[in-house]
Amino acid sequence: MSANETPTGQPPTATYDSAFLKACRREPVPHTPVWFMRQAGRSLPEYHKVREGIPMLESCTRPELVTEITLQPVRRHGVDAAVYYSDIVVPLKAIGIDLDIKPGVGPVIDTPVRTRADLARLRDLTPEDVSYVTEAFGLLTAELGATPLIGFAGAPFTLASYLVEGGPSRNHEHTKALMYGDPQLWADLLDRLADITAAFLKVQIEAGASAVQLFDSWVGALAPADYRRSVMPASAKVFDAVAGYGVPRIHFGVGTGELLGLMGEAGADVVGVDWRVPLDEAARRVGPGKALQGNLDPAVLFSSQEAVEAKTGEVLAAAEGLEGHIFNLGHGVLPTTDPDALTRLVADVHTRTAR
Repeated sequence: MSANETPTGQPPTATYDSAFLKACRREPVPHTPVWFMRQAGRSLPEYHKVREGIPMLESCTRPELVTEITLQPVRRHGVDAAVYYSDIVVPLKAIGIDLDIKPGVGPVIDTPVRTRADLARLRDLTPEDVSYVTEAFGLLTAELGATPLIGFAGAPFTLASYLVEGGPSRNHEHTKALMYGDPQLWADLLDRLADITAAFLKVQIEAGASAVQLFDSWVGALAPADYRRSVMPASAKVFDAVAGYGVPRIHFGVGTGELLGLMGEAGADVVGVDWRVPLDEAARRVGPGKALQGNLDPAVLFSSQEAVEAKTGEVLAAAEGLEGHIFNLGHGVLPTTDPDALTRLVADVHTRTAR
């Protein structure tokens, strides 16, 4: 490979030498890169201003609005990557599933998916279904220049849990009942969702995403044996489907301390870690050959600046010696977080890790 080629043999993009992508590739970085899950949105007053009166799902289909919201945290915080403003249920809505995002509740499905006949409602996703995504990525990459843009999608298990439960669930009883009670229908459901998810990620990558993250928000509800048998094949199918593009693939879930090794095994290049497991222990569980992302507790940002700096130091100390580290929170930015605390955190990490 020459200095003018990427690992896929293509000419390097404007973002190729960014700190974020170097960390994803486990290469030396000028400083530890920082971005935050849910940085585009809820905690920013400028976000609430531009989205006033616009329902969540509608806002995801307006390319110029998506562009503005995605850029807001890059301007304000100086983060090392933008994350595309969207929602994990957007591809489901795009293929005609009757759902809405209700304020204070989350995604709600009018008619849950629980029988084999219901599978017919999950048709293939085409680029035309989400043409607004392609348009928004074009606008964003033109604006961002050398700053990477992260695309994302919901993982098959988490999408299935919304579809089967009909909305958010604390115990996932309907989901687990289907998984244990009709394993073939469950496998077919997740396989169908893997195809939809892969198609959605391909649209984003082909439109200019520098990396993609698969959110498996609810998979921490499973035991490792159930994950390996009933979930991992579908997640692996998604990662395999986009492997040829050569963009880093990030895998994240909440409460997944017992699943970290398996989540890396599913095919991710970077494994996201929530705040419950220190990064050095997470590295032991994941094993070599993967970068890690995380993992400051989002609630720490409500404490004093001194406390935030102390906990940040603990995260960075645990990350010493990792093959690659991207600083992030252990979950998304909480809605009432002080935006200035995020700005200070980015500056602090950059200063402490400058090489």
